[in-house]
Amino acid sequence: MKVAGSVALVTGANRGLGRAMAAHLLERGAAKVYAAARTPSQVDLPGVEAIQLDITDPESVKAAAAIATDVSLVVNNAGISTGAAFLTDQLEGVRREMDTLFYGTLNVSRAFAPILGANGGGGMINILSAMSWFSYNGGGGGYSAAKAAQWSLTNSLRVELFPQKTQVVGVLLGMADTDMVPEGWTGPLLTPAQVVTAALDGLEAGKQEVLADDWSAYVKASLAKDPAEFYTQDYLNGLFPAA
Repeated sequence: MKVAGSVALVTGANRGLGRAMAAHLLERGAAKVYAAARTPSQVDLPGVEAIQLDITDPESVKAAAAIATDVSLVVNNAGISTGAAFLTDQLEGVRREMDTLFYGTLNVSRAFAPILGANGGGGMINILSAMSWFSYNGGGGGYSAAKAAQWSLTNSLRVELFPQKTQVVGVLLGMADTDMVPEGWTGPLLTPAQVVTAALDGLEAGKQEVLADDWSAYVKASLAKDPAEFYTQDYLNGLFPAA
């Protein structure tokens, strides 16, 4: 689908990738951009329509869908990272990640799928992560599991929304320069602009999946190999393999 003339809703649009996505949508000629946030007063981007949306609250999602009935593009961007490990941290962090990344994305998708269908099909972009496919020492297994569930959800949504001609794009990336970067991170960082440019280019090119960087491509290619080639001894000690 084309961005120009579209009406988009971006979740988590008050900061990071969400704010960058909303800005680039306007630059590419979107007719309207709903910048959704739990606290809409935090949205500071000129030209957007701020809208209240807590993706973990079904009533909030329902209220937003009742307002944004003209949407033709949904960007599921809102996220959270608690750093929770499965065996040593409180389960509350794991549940928060699953509630946000999986159930929150599902809440928004269920509410807006009929709207997209009524408006001709349109598109859906889900911001995923290369950590949908792996975990590492220090990264928190809860986030990886929730992102894996979100990736699987994206694949299912692609199938279920195909009959109404909704294009579903999964965007996978390594690490972007946002406030979700772990403390002490020394690896490569994408700029938010790089991520959203890749996402919107992929949408307009008709793609179903976008690998935003070499790291994502490396990890995906590793899935077809013996896991021992990925989870080396150095890796398990907390180091990344060379991409």
